[in-house]
Amino acid sequence: MKPRITLLTLGVDDLERSVRFYRDGLGLPTKGIIGAEFDHGAVAFFELAGGMHLAVWPRDSLAHDTGLPRTPPSPGDFSIAHNVTSEGEVDDVMREAEKAGARIVKPAQHNFYGGYSGYFQDPDGHLWEIVWNPAFLPAAEEERS
Repeated sequence: MKPRITLLTLGVDDLERSVRFYRDGLGLPTKGIIGAEFDHGAVAFFELAGGMHLAVWPRDSLAHDTGLPRTPPSPGDFSIAHNVTSEGEVDDVMREAEKAGARIVKPAQHNFYGGYSGYFQDPDGHLWEIVWNPAFLPAAEEERS
């Protein structure tokens, strides 16, 4: 396996609500919901930097496709980190997420390694960390796109 991830899929309870949150609230580019004409096919993809994509797909469809039983969400199992270039940008993104309907789990604050971060949950409970980590600053070309 090569060390890359190109698509991250989040199981959601309400596909239209998730599209509104990520597209309208956070400003992620998307063509909207596609594949609705197929059983368990409705999905939305969002373009991210570096050729990566975020998908939101109904939890029932994800369970159907994998053959696994649908289980209750477990927000504490993992987090998605969005690294930014400054402490001020952490605060800006946290405010933007809250305005879009996110629940702030941990307000932004300085942390033990010298960075600055906070956590929010999207409308389906997925945990996002917004972080300024001086050891992992995003590439300048990613910030321009």
